[in-house]
Amino acid sequence: MAEKIVGLISCLLCAVPFLIIGIFEKNSKEPITFWSGDKTLKSKVKDVTAYNLEMGMLYQKCAFAFMLSGICCLISLGFGIVMLVLDCTAGVYLMYRSYKRILERNS
Repeated sequence: MAEKIVGLISCLLCAVPFLIIGIFEKNSKEPITFWSGDKTLKSKVKDVTAYNLEMGMLYQKCAFAFMLSGICCLISLGFGIVMLVLDCTAGVYLMYRSYKRILERNS
């Protein structure tokens, strides 16, 4: 049982930064970056408000995926680990593709 709780806590710790960015940065005057330290977004994004709302939702979806993986760890540790691996591989790829679409729409 302890390993299931450790899996849950680990997944929740992964979800917290995404949730914080998704909730608190969506009303920012600066564009939310996908890559840390990206200074080119200011010149690319025309509608910062719409861009930040969409990016905030994207980060919240990512946080939800990590939370769901944590809950799966409580149910079955093996299934939770599979979900976490999917979050960190296919999930990151899908998040990147969504980011590119959001950037294209708001540029």
